[in-house]
Amino acid sequence: MHYKNTLEFAREMDGSDPLKDFRDKFYIPIINGKQCIYFVGNSLGLQPKTTQDYIYNELENWANYGVEAHFHAKIPWVDYHDIFVEPLSKIVGCLLREVVVMNHLTVNLHLLLTTFYRPTKERYKIICEAKAFPSDQYALESQVKLHACLPDRQGLDPDNAIIEVAPREGEYNIRTEDIVQTINKYANEVAVVLFGGINYYSGKVFDMKAITEAAHKVGAYCGFDLAHAAGNIELHLHDWDVDFACWCSYKYLNSGPGNIAGAYIHQRFITDVSLPRLAGWWGYDKENRFKMEKNFKPIPTAEGWQLSNSPIISMAAHKAALDIFEEAGMENLLKKSKLLTGYLLFILDEINANSNKKVGEIITPKNEEERGCQVSILMLQKGKEVFNALKKHGVLSDWREPDVIRVAPVPLYNTFEDVYQFGQILKYLIENVQA
Repeated sequence: MHYKNTLEFAREMDGSDPLKDFRDKFYIPIINGKQCIYFVGNSLGLQPKTTQDYIYNELENWANYGVEAHFHAKIPWVDYHDIFVEPLSKIVGCLLREVVVMNHLTVNLHLLLTTFYRPTKERYKIICEAKAFPSDQYALESQVKLHACLPDRQGLDPDNAIIEVAPREGEYNIRTEDIVQTINKYANEVAVVLFGGINYYSGKVFDMKAITEAAHKVGAYCGFDLAHAAGNIELHLHDWDVDFACWCSYKYLNSGPGNIAGAYIHQRFITDVSLPRLAGWWGYDKENRFKMEKNFKPIPTAEGWQLSNSPIISMAAHKAALDIFEEAGMENLLKKSKLLTGYLLFILDEINANSNKKVGEIITPKNEEERGCQVSILMLQKGKEVFNALKKHGVLSDWREPDVIRVAPVPLYNTFEDVYQFGQILKYLIENVQA
């Protein structure tokens, strides 16, 4: 693509965009009396205009049927979670029986680690990325401490059990070869390898296939936190042979703040009743669930990891969002995303090359196979002042300490004109706020 840093080019791209009408399906926040440039879909996706109706429909079912809505609503509540299996299987790349919607991301991570992190005296180490998202760090730390309470696990502690892989000195992104080398170094001691699909700080996409293969070669399980990946990049969890994964739905999946999450478990595990798990009644064999009998018999799909019955109001919001994904098509979204973020990187390079002052250093990989929507800009001076000024000029972006501005043009509702206008505003601020 031969990009041009002109308003005419941006509008031409928007005019020929096959997804251009999808922006109107979302509420765009207003700043200074007009729609803002919303570049924080990597933190919270925008609200679909249908969300309120979807939720209202379930409130009506509750009002009209009461408990009978579990069986007599248009979508019976007892099986409501089943409607997400097909659309999510396309988004994360898995078989229908390998995916389930339940709980929240960190709850699901703990549930999956309960199954897949079973440390022994020989194998007890967890390999992860340095400075992973804090919730993942805390989950791993607490899982190690939980096992350390057992009589035969004394001496197990996070300092010796958790191995973090960091970028090389002077670099911002972890190299795949360094991850593989670390896995091989601790080959006989590794129990689990757990990475984010995308590093939340830099926006780098990890080579999940290569990491999984390396983990399996040394006899370890491999899982991923896909909070920044689901709905953002191309995923093939089943084909990559990933053991387990989990994700939230409120970022690129646009399902609302703190909303319901998802989990994936590879099919080779879902019928293994010997696997340890924290069980709840909604994971019990469907045919006999309401007999209320003892002795847990899991559903032979990813549903077997469910704990409680479905939070219907939350799931209604999730359905509103996923219906839009189904209509747009993941393939179309990925194609536009690469063009849109590519245009943003082009604009930023133009500013750095032709302005008296640099915008900052782009720490997100330029290679489109190693990035999604997000671009992280390491600000060289007065970064926080520039960030605050962006909002005053109608741009919502994201600040990460100590000095990074993250921006994410999302293909469902952002435009090429958004990117162009952002570049104009940022160039002005760099030349004035930093003066």
